[in-house]
Amino acid sequence: MSAALHTIELPQESDTLEFGRRLGALLRAGDLVLLDGPLGAGKTVLARGIAAGMGVTGAVTSPTFVIARVHRPGSGDGPALVHVDAYRLGGLDEIDDLDLDTDLTESAVVVEWGEGLAERLADSYLLLRLRRRDDDVRELTAEPHGESWAPRLAQLAAR
Repeated sequence: MSAALHTIELPQESDTLEFGRRLGALLRAGDLVLLDGPLGAGKTVLARGIAAGMGVTGAVTSPTFVIARVHRPGSGDGPALVHVDAYRLGGLDEIDDLDLDTDLTESAVVVEWGEGLAERLADSYLLLRLRRRDDDVRELTAEPHGESWAPRLAQLAAR
């Protein structure tokens, strides 16, 4: 069951990074976040912000050609971030081959291009849709699924 949709404007890249940082600070092991949007919408920028909020050090880039990367927090505290790009995956079998459900036991998993493929990895997940308007402003629509996401989304909106 999904809760109400929440839409926010992200006028600058820094706004996308900041939203990601705030979200990343709330993530814990077992969390699944799906990022959807066309090329250039800001999915990887958002993932970089999430990584920063989780305390990940080092470069976070699109995992398009390697499919998945694991990033650990610099302090050793908190869950790892598994960053996946499902764009080149051929279907559910290839998602299964990545064994992401196992990663969810000790990591937060962020899947770019994951809508329609990765939802079945967890009963509770957050779907974030990014769109770039003609004026170059990004619109992010958040759709929480499961009981744990609605209160955390409200916490994000309150900041």
